[in-house]
Amino acid sequence: MKKEISCLLFLCLSLAIIFTPLPLLAANEPKQDTKSDKTEAPPANTPQEKSYSSVEERRLYDTLEQERAGLQEKIKVLADREKELKTLEQEVDKKFEQMEKKIQELKKVQQKTEELLAQKDAAELKKIEELSKIYSKMEPDKAALALSVLKDQQLAADIIAGMKTKSAAKLMEQLDKLKASSLTTTLSTLSTE
Repeated sequence: MKKEISCLLFLCLSLAIIFTPLPLLAANEPKQDTKSDKTEAPPANTPQEKSYSSVEERRLYDTLEQERAGLQEKIKVLADREKELKTLEQEVDKKFEQMEKKIQELKKVQQKTEELLAQKDAAELKKIEELSKIYSKMEPDKAALALSVLKDQQLAADIIAGMKTKSAAKLMEQLDKLKASSLTTTLSTLSTE
């Protein structure tokens, strides 16, 4: 019976030692010199030993630590991407503003060009009206001779179109048949601008 009690006691003590957390065992050990503690301190990046009540708990803790490290890495990557995207967004905004300025400048140039073209057209119309008056006052045979050598068919038609009907008829009588036919065709296709 003594032998059984001894075995049982030995077994209980063994189990108590195995399952006793490490910090409690360390508290029962004699203290070492403080100088040796300073030199044997774990590095800052090394995780300190934790006491686990089971192997499963240790495995879960390790898994959680790995997942935490993975998540922290992903967070870092996402933060870097966010900075990169913000930089790109700012560059795109600058380019957009530059394009808007260029569009506004081009609209001003287009408006100025349209104004200049309108002034040019008005000046040309005025000149054609003056030429029409001049040709109306000329002798029909001399006006016909001047128009027959004129190379710009459209200008000749515009001059005749600006004349009074009676003066234009006298001038057309003096032109040769081919030139009169050509001018008549051009006059019939005049576009209204």
